[in-house]
Amino acid sequence: MKIICIGGGPAGLYFALLMKKQNPSHQITVVERNRPYDTFGWGVVFSDQTLGNLMEADAPTAQTIEASFNHWDNIDVFFKGRKVRSGGHGFCGIGRKHLLNILQHRCEELGVQLVFETEVTDERQYDADLIIASDGLNSRLRTRHAHSYAPQIEQRHCRFVWLGTRKKFDAFTFAFKQTEHGWFQAHIYQYDADTSTFIVETPEHVWRAAGLEAMSQEESIAFCERLFADQLDGHNLISNAAHLRGSAMWITFPRIVCGNWGHWNGTIPVVLMGDAAHTAHYSIGSGTKLALEDAIELARCFAQYPDTAAALAAYQQLRAVEVLKLQNAARNSMEWFENVERYSAMEAPQFAYSMLTRSQRLSHENLRLRDAAYVSDYEHWFAHRAAEQAGVAAPAGATPPMFTPYKVRGLLLKNRILVSPMAQYSAADGTVGDYHLTHLGARALGGAALVMAEMTCVSADARITPYCPGLYAPEHTLAWKRIVDFVHQSSDAAIGVQLGHAGAKGSTRAMWDGIDQPLPKDNWPLLSASEQQYLPGVSQTARAMSAADMERVLEDFVRATLAANDAGFDWLELHCAHGYLLSSFISPLTNRRDDEYGGSLENRCRYPLRVFATMRAAWPAHKPMSVRISAHDWVEGGVTPDDAVRIARLFKAAGADMIDCSSGQVSKREKPVYGRMFQTPFADRIRNEADIGAIAVGAIYEADHANSIIAAGRADLCAVGRPHLANPAWTLTEAARIGYKAVTWPKQYLAGKQQLERNHGR
Repeated sequence: MKIICIGGGPAGLYFALLMKKQNPSHQITVVERNRPYDTFGWGVVFSDQTLGNLMEADAPTAQTIEASFNHWDNIDVFFKGRKVRSGGHGFCGIGRKHLLNILQHRCEELGVQLVFETEVTDERQYDADLIIASDGLNSRLRTRHAHSYAPQIEQRHCRFVWLGTRKKFDAFTFAFKQTEHGWFQAHIYQYDADTSTFIVETPEHVWRAAGLEAMSQEESIAFCERLFADQLDGHNLISNAAHLRGSAMWITFPRIVCGNWGHWNGTIPVVLMGDAAHTAHYSIGSGTKLALEDAIELARCFAQYPDTAAALAAYQQLRAVEVLKLQNAARNSMEWFENVERYSAMEAPQFAYSMLTRSQRLSHENLRLRDAAYVSDYEHWFAHRAAEQAGVAAPAGATPPMFTPYKVRGLLLKNRILVSPMAQYSAADGTVGDYHLTHLGARALGGAALVMAEMTCVSADARITPYCPGLYAPEHTLAWKRIVDFVHQSSDAAIGVQLGHAGAKGSTRAMWDGIDQPLPKDNWPLLSASEQQYLPGVSQTARAMSAADMERVLEDFVRATLAANDAGFDWLELHCAHGYLLSSFISPLTNRRDDEYGGSLENRCRYPLRVFATMRAAWPAHKPMSVRISAHDWVEGGVTPDDAVRIARLFKAAGADMIDCSSGQVSKREKPVYGRMFQTPFADRIRNEADIGAIAVGAIYEADHANSIIAAGRADLCAVGRPHLANPAWTLTEAARIGYKAVTWPKQYLAGKQQLERNHGR
């Protein structure tokens, strides 16, 4: 093949040498706009895993790179005058210029032609079988063929500057400094014998408020030197971009995602690689890693598929999945650094833990594998603080965060796990029976601190299905009291109930008979904030609520609240999510009213807040109340996570203790992005921005997930749903699996505890 690589960065050079090594008869040319053996930038970072990939792909190159690496295992976090260190992270750094020099030398050694000081604006000037567009994040070829590549380029919210220093650092260092204008942070790592990269970053509005926009380059550097004097110990900061004026040296990060990575000029494919195809934020050190692994995968595909089109299709299919995973992790990391202010109320140990786990790729148990002493010390600190906040005696040793106590008003929860309210469609005319006794009783015995009964309806016409439980008749209260009494008498769990009204999603069949499908007969009239059909052309049409409807429904909620207390429930939750009646007021997708209950977010929340406040007044002051909301409608024009923070603040002002942070199910047009712990970021924002207790829900299915969430302060409680359907004793099972034995089992089951712990110990 005749191959032209346009752009002499890591992607183009590494692909060239791998293809030349694979087949010496290939004619390969790398065209670079810079001068020979010249490049810009400071150091780049690899993980030990990335180095392993390079060793497998081309050992001579990897060995030369490894010999030039500066290795470190520790991460230091400086925050509020404290240093927190953790180890075992396995990073290595190398100067970007030195890395490219190694790749250039290896290319020449193998017979790749290198052409420098040549600007390429039109790839058609080359006669080739394959053209690699590895011309960086400002790729001209990507721009030229944007119709094919379908790039999405998003400029992010922080300004940052790449600097260097002769100060040597023995750890990857993150330093955070608060100024009168806001927070600045530095990302610092040593990459050769006498030089360290020193990146200074801050949100755009802080950068402007600090006056950096108007400063010269010298003034900007002096500002950073003063700000981070503690880390520099008298050393200077150095710029290698002397040609840039002061404000131009501060740049924003472009997040780039391309729908396609290939364009065909007739029979000649032009393939994106590296930053031209995708970017990942530098805070997880992944740009160079992605570029090199792109090259490895494309070379492998050409070795496996004799047909070019098939090789390119396989390349994009395989790499796009891996790149998206890393880009999602990088987005999480990037957003954490963009919002340092959100976490600034934390104490240094938790702030550092939150930073370490910011991408959600590094979990509690993964941290333990890296540095068991650090995790043990952190668990000890967290458990003692939790005990102090709950007003109980501190444990003797380290305790996994999910097993620490939590107190809300007068209710002390033994741990941080609750059983999510999950519809069972097994009541008769609103009355629960033996099924619910068994279902909820078994889960109360299974180790969770709080068992939540499913959405319980405040009137017959508030039901989702004819089989939903209620609290609108005396027999309902008595039936629930039987279950509540069992939980209290036979377990140390608390039990709560979620009250709701189905709204436009009512009068439907049981889930297993056709979810959201209307009943074939005996339907009842439906209400909503505005007239709507949940399933267009299928569902019944719900009419808009009148003032009289609002008064009647309000009275229904209050009556059900009083009944819940009579039944003995410990906790009350108001359902304002998932497109049900109160949710239909909050979402602009379903609220098209033009009165005081429509329009602005505050107006749309007016009726749900009125219902909540009236319930709170009727519910005993020593008992907690939470509100479940849809923190994201996943539909353009719907509720956003920004809105969710405002909604949480409104409910907090009305007396809510916690926000149960779910999402979606408001519109069938939704396009949720699923994944493990996928809704936890909503809880994180609500807890740390609205300053209210938060419950994380959604794809939390391991103790590792719950421990990571609670330890990092992303939520105060974790609601675990489907795993509890499969295993009522999920909490006890997970305790045994992670080796935590100081957990209470029902005395009747103690023999099972011992065997389970032995089996997991093996």
